[in-house]
Order: sequence, then structure tokens, then C-alpha cells
Amino acid sequence: MTRVWKWNRPVTVREVLEDLQRERSIAYTTVMTVLDNLHQKGWVRREAEGRAYRYEAVSTRAAYAAALMNDAWSQSDNPTAALIAFFGMMSEEQRQALGDAIRIVRGPETTEPQNPGSASPADER
Repeated sequence: MTRVWKWNRPVTVREVLEDLQRERSIAYTTVMTVLDNLHQKGWVRREAEGRAYRYEAVSTRAAYAAALMNDAWSQSDNPTAALIAFFGMMSEEQRQALGDAIRIVRGPETTEPQNPGSASPADER
């Protein structure tokens, strides 16, 4: 999957093979089998191109990582403790990324706090 995500476009077995062979010796049939298994599991889609297939990731690497984290967290018998332990493992950079993500999910917040007893401009009309 790393190779498919890296290119972010449909890839052939041959392309993945040539990329992997830069690091180690691997057989064409091994790469073909792995990509076929990923297709059967629903991780990649494929389209015929001549006598070969082009494989493309069904979801992004980020979506996959999020699904793994969600699955692990949902299986905990104490989700709060699991989150605390997870946050404790984070680097400062990861905590900043988490803060950024929370701000994005929350969306824009009101900059001016309103007093519960004060009238809004719409009430004054």
C-alpha cells in the first residue's frame, strides 16, 4: 500500500515491482499476488489496461490511519484512559498537530463572548 499511496495514481504491477527492486530482490508474481489480495480485501480498485491491471488506493493513507486509531480506541474498555495514554506517547509536534486538527473540526468560533443576560442585536429591533 505504501507504494500505491506514494504515487497517488493508478499503478501497474511492473511499476511497483521496479520500485521495490531498488531496495531488494522480489518476484513479479509476489507483487501481483499482493496487489490482487489488496484488491480482494477492498483496499485497492483495479482497471484493466490491455493484459494488465492498474491499481489505485480506495482511501488515503490518512483515512486508513484514522480508521485504525478509531478501531483500536473503540475496543478499549476505558476510552478515556486509552486516550490519556495515547496523548502521553505523543511528541510535542504531534500534540500541536492534534490541536490544529481539533480547531479545524470545531470550525470558526465566536471571537466575542456574549453575556447570558445581554440582548443580541437581533433582540433590539
